[in-house]
Amino acid sequence: MATDQLLGYLLGGAVSGLIFASVMIFFLFVVVAYLYTSYAWMILGQKLKYDKPWLAWIPFAGTSMVLQMGGFHWAWVFLYLIPILGWIAIGVLYIISNWRVFEKRKYPGWYSLSLILPKVGGILYLVALGFVTFKDKRK
Repeated sequence: MATDQLLGYLLGGAVSGLIFASVMIFFLFVVVAYLYTSYAWMILGQKLKYDKPWLAWIPFAGTSMVLQMGGFHWAWVFLYLIPILGWIAIGVLYIISNWRVFEKRKYPGWYSLSLILPKVGGILYLVALGFVTFKDKRK
């Protein structure tokens, strides 16, 4: 009986440890992705002569910066306050803004559509953002 309890405690501890490690790895990935995208959008803002590229580091202000760089008014960011429909609308505007910014940098706008791909879309978007930001096209 004692060995069954000990085995149960060890197994429970191992499962808890794996869950904790998984959550921490996910949290680390989210933080690294946020830092990378913020830095990339700040550099894009500088390259496209945006007057306040440091706004990329502030969550909602960064979205408004991307919208402005894509030709939309900054106030569209208030769509975040409308659950579901507002979030869908801001997502569509964000993709359109990305498309326009990518074309300003002489890259295909359809790179921005990687955001809507299931499973691998986020990673593809990070790669596309890296190309658009850090690799200058030769003329």
